[in-house]
Amino acid sequence: MEAIIIDGKKVAKEIKGELKLRVEKLKESGVTPGLAAVLVGDDPASQSYVRGKAKACDKIGIYSEVIRRPADISQDELVEIVSGLNAREDIDGILVQLPLPDHIDEMTITLLIDPAKDVDGFHPHSVGMMLLGHPTFLSCTPYGIVELLRRYDIDPSGREVVVVGRSNIVGKPVGAMLLQKAEMANATVTFCHSRTTNLKEVCRRADILIAAIGRAEFIKADMVKEGAVIIDVGINRVEDGTTEKGYRLVGDVDFDGCYPKASYITPVPGGVGPMTITMLLTNTVQSAESRAAKQKK
Repeated sequence: MEAIIIDGKKVAKEIKGELKLRVEKLKESGVTPGLAAVLVGDDPASQSYVRGKAKACDKIGIYSEVIRRPADISQDELVEIVSGLNAREDIDGILVQLPLPDHIDEMTITLLIDPAKDVDGFHPHSVGMMLLGHPTFLSCTPYGIVELLRRYDIDPSGREVVVVGRSNIVGKPVGAMLLQKAEMANATVTFCHSRTTNLKEVCRRADILIAAIGRAEFIKADMVKEGAVIIDVGINRVEDGTTEKGYRLVGDVDFDGCYPKASYITPVPGGVGPMTITMLLTNTVQSAESRAAKQKK
């Protein structure tokens, strides 16, 4: 049976349509959702990502503000900027684009963000609440993965999930989310990483295999069992002289090799990627709805 391709672009578009209606309802009650992004330095990838966030906000009616500062900004200056955003009632979400320059301590800045505005879901408060199974802002890429499973009616309950990768941004949180005693969870989760022995054998146990290791086409067909659901989080550039740019984008999964064995599979690009910004917007609208509810009291 031919694998079903999980279309992240399509799902993201659907969610944005739903969010637009929620934003319109908020505006009718006098609340405009607001998202502020702080961009330090001139890293091209970060600049592109922040531009994408601002454009996505504009399309569904969220007010967005980008605060740009040079790479030599002092930590005290950045602390002042974040503190100011914490105090602003018109800002529902704050994100500080990572990575930051080496002279700035990322954890200090992350801890400074008001957890009520932590729409990236990186604050230890958010992570802790998620681990305990309490409502909170969820980290956007893992949240997007779970939402893709939901929209394609792929219930992880009782199934074996193998997560290849243990980053704080994707690997750890997505495994923890799927482990919860909750809807779209209740999975048996195994984490794999660079020190895992018998990696191939462990991956072959997976009903749902999530690849987030950051190595181009690392997951091969002999690491996948028949009928597995494959979620590819990776995005890597590989040289390709046949393209105009001289490279092409691939995931952490050998798509052509694994596709014949999968029941569902995400492509790269167009799979998990579009969901990250979409779930950031979701968290921002959720934060604005909380503000609106407080104003009614």
